[in-house]
Amino acid sequence: MTVTDAVPPALVELAERCGVATSYTDARGVRQDITARTLRAVLAAMGVRAGDDDDESGTTAREALEENRLRPWRRVLPPTIVARRGASARCAVHAPRGATVTLSAHLEDSAAPLDVELPDTPAESMEVDGVLVDRVELDLPASLPLGWHRLVAVVSDPSAPGSRTVESTLLVAPQSIPVPADLTRRRAAGLAAQIYQVRSEQSWGVGDLADLADLAGWAGRDLGADFVLVNPMHAGEPFPPVEPSPYLPTTRRFASPLYLRPEQIPEYTALPDEDRRRIDDLARSQHPHNSRDTIDRDSSWSAKLDALRMVFSAPLSDDRAREFDAFVVEQEPGLHRFATWCALAAEAGPDWSRWPEDLRDPDSDAVARYAHDHAEEVRFHQWLQWQVAQQRAGAQRAALSAGMRLGILHDLAVGVHPTGADAWALHRSLARGVTVGAPPDTYNQLGQDWSQPPLRPDALAEDGYRPFRDIVRAALRDSGGIRIDHILGLFRLWWIPSGLAPTEGTYVRYDHEAMIGVLALEASRAGAVVVGEDLGTVAPGVREELSERGVMGTSVMWFEQEDGRPTPPEDYRRLCMASVTTHDLPPTAGYVDLVHVDVREELGQLTGDAEQERLDAAAEIRSYTEAVRQRGLLEGDSPEDLVVALHAFLSAAPSLLYAVSVADLAGDRRPVNMPGTSEEYPNWRVPLTDSRGAVVSVEGLRDSGLAGRVWGAVAGQGGVV
Repeated sequence: MTVTDAVPPALVELAERCGVATSYTDARGVRQDITARTLRAVLAAMGVRAGDDDDESGTTAREALEENRLRPWRRVLPPTIVARRGASARCAVHAPRGATVTLSAHLEDSAAPLDVELPDTPAESMEVDGVLVDRVELDLPASLPLGWHRLVAVVSDPSAPGSRTVESTLLVAPQSIPVPADLTRRRAAGLAAQIYQVRSEQSWGVGDLADLADLAGWAGRDLGADFVLVNPMHAGEPFPPVEPSPYLPTTRRFASPLYLRPEQIPEYTALPDEDRRRIDDLARSQHPHNSRDTIDRDSSWSAKLDALRMVFSAPLSDDRAREFDAFVVEQEPGLHRFATWCALAAEAGPDWSRWPEDLRDPDSDAVARYAHDHAEEVRFHQWLQWQVAQQRAGAQRAALSAGMRLGILHDLAVGVHPTGADAWALHRSLARGVTVGAPPDTYNQLGQDWSQPPLRPDALAEDGYRPFRDIVRAALRDSGGIRIDHILGLFRLWWIPSGLAPTEGTYVRYDHEAMIGVLALEASRAGAVVVGEDLGTVAPGVREELSERGVMGTSVMWFEQEDGRPTPPEDYRRLCMASVTTHDLPPTAGYVDLVHVDVREELGQLTGDAEQERLDAAAEIRSYTEAVRQRGLLEGDSPEDLVVALHAFLSAAPSLLYAVSVADLAGDRRPVNMPGTSEEYPNWRVPLTDSRGAVVSVEGLRDSGLAGRVWGAVAGQGGVV
């Protein structure tokens, strides 16, 4: 049975015109058809009502389809136009027959607009709402410079008084993101760290930006590493309890003050002795947590909040005050909105959907009054973001000073918490009634629901892709590059209607030319590398498109297999980041010991026979063991010897980036995350430990013999240093 047999044809056409897939090919290569229930629910989340054709109370699929066909004819310009530098871009211009249209391009860095000439002959005409409308196909000049521009149309219609002005965002992006020249001569090897795990003796129970600076300094000076890739540092809840997952933040634009080291804020030294002693006491109260087996974010953040409020009370010098004011201006209007949400969340709770109705709209008069009446609290949360920005910049300086070529690479999560700050601030841009996830695959056989509301493709275009631009800019600030989690989401995302299982979702298509254009322009301006996590079910042509635009892919050794055998590392992609493992798998020592099978069996995540899963996993490990043995890389029979050999094996890859998990340097065995679970497993709360389960600090990592062996294998085999 095909989808067209089960779903009304009008609904099929409507879904396809809106970018909603009516079928897809799963990880096994089998076509899966999408039900009418899912299609209607996903369309409704996009603001398109397509009820049953027999439903007299709502719009039918046929009516919605006709409305969709007419929508572009009712507007003079499309909301956003995307062009590549050096190539012309085509734009459709619609106007009533007989109207005069004057076009001009207003460039980002120029006060004088450029006149744009329209062709005389319409490409097509249609009667719309009783008016004959002409469509003209405009070819924009290829000489337009890179940047965020505006295309402005002034329409004078003899049948209507006066004239009207409309505009659209005109984004001109580079053909591709430049790869730093020195990477093409010598690849960059670095560390991948869950920074909250990387704790020192001075940490407040959670690894912080001071620890990151220390880790980067050691890795750059002593190992010759070129980068440290960290987990997303997006902000979570402003008050305990704090969501442990760095991939479920309250906002992707602003960073988490949980990662601050209060004693390193300059104003700390200007505090009265009594206040400094109180802060030191708060720090000491958290030091015992550094050796515990569970990361307690709530305890750490409660103590830090008290300390940070004391530091905030210290007056700023004139220079520091001007610097703070400049930061606030630079980050507006988003920073004020986020800080207002933080203040509101303190009183009404972090779930904005339960707030009084007049506070649910960030543009309401009630919200403006609240921000005015609580200006000092709003200012505090703006100040916190300034401090995070400063300590992040300090970590990057420490990394570069230690000899790293790239420094800190930040991670960009897929989405945000459904009731958090971005869900409130961007409420008109996010889809409601659906969440983002992934269909079933080999490692997640029940599919995944990430509990995150997706950005609407139509709303992104209407907003000129500014919400995405602001998120990318924030991630690129003071960094050598970014990793984009699930970069396939720039092409399509798996939307799951509320109340349905992940298996009952469908893909929604995004304008990847626009999304990658935003990424390419911002990354090029920042001089940064971009790594896309392109694992999982990948649509044809996606990896090729990303590579053409200069976006590096991701190759995880365990996923690189051919006919059940390890892919020779020499066959890996050059424009990618290679690694033995990733944060969604156990560290290498745990993987070779089949920890991933044991935990999934314990949690009931296996859909097949557990013993067969174990046999298959053991066969996989044997195949890799044989591969490294054949190359003469395995020097002993211990698990540590195999971990070292696997890193030596992978270092033969031509990939421009090579990431070594800090967990592998420590000999850790436990996964930090088990996809598809929430409270069943302590996701994102396990500390860094060695092979015996003892907690490993930054100081201990520096003295680890295994760390030296693993890094020596990477450097020695791959010629990194």
